[in-house]
Amino acid sequence: MQVRLENDPAMMRHRQQSVEHPFGTRKYWMGSTHFLTKNLPRVSTEMSLHVLACNLKRMMSIFGIAGLLEAIRA
Repeated sequence: MQVRLENDPAMMRHRQQSVEHPFGTRKYWMGSTHFLTKNLPRVSTEMSLHVLACNLKRMMSIFGIAGLLEAIRA
């Protein structure tokens, strides 16, 4: 990946605008500013946990905690 970015610097600008901003914003909202792990599988796992937490937080605000627990049990 690094070699491809070095060969085409414009690709990194495009990637930052199209992909990294939404994920970075979501992590910032959840109180984290950078990944705590290294290598793609671990970062992927960490991001998945952030997305899960964000989705649960959103569901709690929509249904309330009791409504969410009821929906999970159903």
